[in-house]
Amino acid sequence: MERQTGGPEIEQMIALLSRVQGLGPRSARRAALQLIKRKDVLLVPLISAMKNVVDNIEQCRQCGNMDTVNPCSICADERRDKSLVCVVEEVSDLWALERAGVAKAQYHVLGGTLSPIDGRGPEDLNIASLLERVKDGEVKEVLLALNATVEGQSTVHYISDLLKGCDITISRLAHGVPVGGELDYLDDGTLATAITQRKII
Repeated sequence: MERQTGGPEIEQMIALLSRVQGLGPRSARRAALQLIKRKDVLLVPLISAMKNVVDNIEQCRQCGNMDTVNPCSICADERRDKSLVCVVEEVSDLWALERAGVAKAQYHVLGGTLSPIDGRGPEDLNIASLLERVKDGEVKEVLLALNATVEGQSTVHYISDLLKGCDITISRLAHGVPVGGELDYLDDGTLATAITQRKII
């Protein structure tokens, strides 16, 4: 058992930070120490910002994005191409595509990928709500912008099979996205190429 290096309040903070994806116990300990050492310029503003998020941010009932309004500002934007729905795994992927500024489409966040090893099946993802959106008739193309991982591509095949009977175009990102690559880590140029050179499935 690791010895405590601070009081119980600090240990609780470290324990919570270590549960954030990408932060292990050591990274969480370093982050906690930085926040505490720079309490006035980092920790206090962070607490205020996090409270603001808790009070005001919610999940969009249409696409799954996070915003202060519901439906989110993207879904409510009349300038968006409502005939094109860009399907992504997570909100971070939606934000990555928005940063690239090339997909002036509507979005749909699945909330993950199919993964039998992790016990995640179709019922655990926002697939049913995607099918409902397509059945409404306004959608003409579904762009499956999922990560180029084994799970991502398995999910692409599964969803494209479900959509085959619908009178729509089904496309996927071009191969500019490397195998094993995650959208949130790709540069804007690669994302732009992948969108503009998307392939019909």
